[in-house]
Amino acid sequence: MKKEISLNKKTILVTGSPGFIGANLVMRLLRDMDGGTVISFDSMNDYYDPELKEYRLGLIEKHAEASSADHIFIKGDLADKDLVDEVFTGYHPDIVVNLAAQAGVRYSIDHPDAYIRSNITGFFNILEAVRYSYDGEKEGVQHLIYASSSSVYGGNRKIPFSTDDKTDNPVSLYAATKKSNEMLAYSYSKLYNIPSTGLRFFTVYGPAGRPDMFYFSATQKLVRGENIKLFNYGDMKRDFTYIDDIVEGIIRVMKGAPRKATGEDGMPIAPHALYNIGGGTPENLLDYLNVLQEELIRAGVLPKDYDFEAHRELVGMQAGDVPVTYADSEGLYKDYGFRPGIGIREGLRKFAEWYREYYFQKG
Repeated sequence: MKKEISLNKKTILVTGSPGFIGANLVMRLLRDMDGGTVISFDSMNDYYDPELKEYRLGLIEKHAEASSADHIFIKGDLADKDLVDEVFTGYHPDIVVNLAAQAGVRYSIDHPDAYIRSNITGFFNILEAVRYSYDGEKEGVQHLIYASSSSVYGGNRKIPFSTDDKTDNPVSLYAATKKSNEMLAYSYSKLYNIPSTGLRFFTVYGPAGRPDMFYFSATQKLVRGENIKLFNYGDMKRDFTYIDDIVEGIIRVMKGAPRKATGEDGMPIAPHALYNIGGGTPENLLDYLNVLQEELIRAGVLPKDYDFEAHRELVGMQAGDVPVTYADSEGLYKDYGFRPGIGIREGLRKFAEWYREYYFQKG
């Protein structure tokens, strides 16, 4: 059983907003909350086009105007310990959702320092701030939710991936940092009785997503008349998860924290849990691409006579990638009554329509 937490009139810190998942989560919170404050924290770095983050921030601000909850945006780096501490001592967040991270498997090969700084040092600073939020017998942070990734499963051949599976063999630095987050969170949960929940996301997509993700980068290349590289000769399967399903899962988890308990040794039993959030129906990359192409034509992003075959290039596997991701989300369903259910046709249609409006109106 989980400890129920109301989000109304709470102070909620969301790091990584206005990133893709963070922005959508904050907009949902501003829509649903009755009073309280939502704090967005992000470095607004240039890993991808900063204009997209500015666009999402603008959407957040519009939601804030119509919300009974307040919104505060703080531009900063999680690796800046003094700033993180100032946020916690100044605002005393009740719930923390740590989504900020240096993302991308391929980018980690050439820029490893960015991952250590953001994903390790930054997350450590969050954990320390949460730890000291209980000083002076304060209630402190009631629930810490943090983003992990399906990449922690590495080359695991047992499918679907379960949170009971061993994840000791990451095949990229990005995956290693996410596994480290889980281990750090568990140890802090055990040592300091911090209710914390890790969420392993599976290939998140949707409108205003990350341009480095396949569906987005493929669209941009097709628009420019460039070729799309299909790795492992197109024999790849991904458990694509639409952004609204991800946000719904996060919201439900936020409302139910692991309960604190004491073991026979008199020490806390770590109030820590891990869940997969994935569609549960892995799609072949070629099938996914076909649906994307159909929806891009339907939305008017591409002409009806576009020659897709001429723009496909089958290539071998690349370093750090895995052939299949497949989520077992039964734990999420059992504990929170939710499993993702939005199909790729609906999700890609919304993306294609957004892409047309965002890029074509900009000229």
